[in-house]
Amino acid sequence: MKSPQMKWKIIWSPLALTRINEETEYIARDKPGAAGRWADGIFETAERLSDFPESGRVLPALGRPDVRELTYRNHRVIYRIEGERVLILTVRHWRRLLDISEIDEP
Repeated sequence: MKSPQMKWKIIWSPLALTRINEETEYIARDKPGAAGRWADGIFETAERLSDFPESGRVLPALGRPDVRELTYRNHRVIYRIEGERVLILTVRHWRRLLDISEIDEP
């Protein structure tokens, strides 16, 4: 474990960024201002992982301690802890079933 003053590196997968972009575009259809605030909120929520990478709960579908999730409003931010970095794997609405292939090892 790293010392308290050191920060973990957060890396966003292309899939996670695509999902954020898709959701932002969807929200912007009805509420353009809300879309940007929603995206900012997702990034701010994930940023706390740089200090507390194990703060999310273990992903129930897997039960592996390295794959976890945070929630932001009605979305799940699913990530994997890899050494001294946190890889954000995907972002999913709670209503959508999780596709396990989105969190498999590359």
